[in-house]
Amino acid sequence: METDLAGAGRRRDLPGPVVWFMSLAAGLGTATIYPLQPAIADVADSLHASLGAVGVALACGPMGYLVGLGLLVPLVDRFPPRRVLSAQVGVLAAALFMSAVVSDVRVLGASTSVTGACSAVGAALSSMVGRLASPHRRAATLGILTAGISAGILAGRIVGGWLAEVIGWRGMLMAFAAACAAVAVGLLLVVPTARGGVERGYLATLKSIPGLFVRYTALRSAATRGALWFFAFCAVWAGLAVALSEPPYSYSAERIGLYAFAGLLGIPATRVAGLFTDRVGARRVILSGLAVAGAAAAVVGVALPSAPATLLCLALFDAGLFAAQVANQSTVLAIDPAAPARFNSAYMLVYFVGGSLGTAFGATAVERFGWPATTGFAAAAVVIAAAITLAARGRSVPSTSTGRVQDAVES
Repeated sequence: METDLAGAGRRRDLPGPVVWFMSLAAGLGTATIYPLQPAIADVADSLHASLGAVGVALACGPMGYLVGLGLLVPLVDRFPPRRVLSAQVGVLAAALFMSAVVSDVRVLGASTSVTGACSAVGAALSSMVGRLASPHRRAATLGILTAGISAGILAGRIVGGWLAEVIGWRGMLMAFAAACAAVAVGLLLVVPTARGGVERGYLATLKSIPGLFVRYTALRSAATRGALWFFAFCAVWAGLAVALSEPPYSYSAERIGLYAFAGLLGIPATRVAGLFTDRVGARRVILSGLAVAGAAAAVVGVALPSAPATLLCLALFDAGLFAAQVANQSTVLAIDPAAPARFNSAYMLVYFVGGSLGTAFGATAVERFGWPATTGFAAAAVVIAAAITLAARGRSVPSTSTGRVQDAVES
């Protein structure tokens, strides 16, 4: 018989092996959006399609992810989470298998959309941390999960490109599908049993999400500053690719891709940020992370001629923003620990929109205004996020003793 761990999570923490397996699942799910990107030319040749058509098909992945954030993440509040998570990763495996055997680019776009939607399992797992982890360990546990997601973002392209070279892009997708199938079974066996945390219907839950921004100051503040720094993050990385591809650098795509290794520092930063958030509070960690990221964004604007200096700045930029993300998301999950998924869904939707705008901005801003101006805009967005954090003092304060955010406008 399944028991409700919404309250039990306050009495005992999630076991370490379970947390690390959830982190692995979150990382794998996130990685599935990216592995075809390095092999886009091979996919186009195999399907007898243009690069543009394949690019549109692959763009369905992020679009599907946005749908998954809105429609799938709240399911873990309504239904037994381990069944929801296992089913979602199982469908992800099936969608990857379908992508591996397609012969038409339109079918690839459809299967990629399903892959993108189900890859939002990382956000669903983050929601489960808010519900099942004990309050005094919530941020530290979230840090481990976020480390897995960060590793997935990096490894998706690197491992996908390597496997596509060794066994072909179809074989690579088959390998990812097999890994997801194994993880789907593991989630069913490993995730603690828990019944749905809310009694309202699924459609009622979806309808309630926009109203959360009206009721909860903590959510508005967290979503706004998160969207600002994700805008900055995506603007810098999208702009970097354009800047390095143009004279006087004219780097190859492979060489530009190596700059992504600078993001490795962000992985341990999430773990450290989680530990410190539990000890000193989210606000201090957010401001510290933004201070590091803002300074790095400003310096990297003039450091591009030096590869070592650029890599150092990018590493600090990523580490600062990843640390701020862990602390910020922990405040969202603490608003209602009994049913955090709808809050996390609302937060991630706004966060993702900010990143999408940043990607579009960064790619065009370098051509119009130049690299220094682009990084200057990114640094300004980080500064505004820090100002919002400073202004929010006293209005929404995470309480580690109760695990709940007390909000002045909450009814």
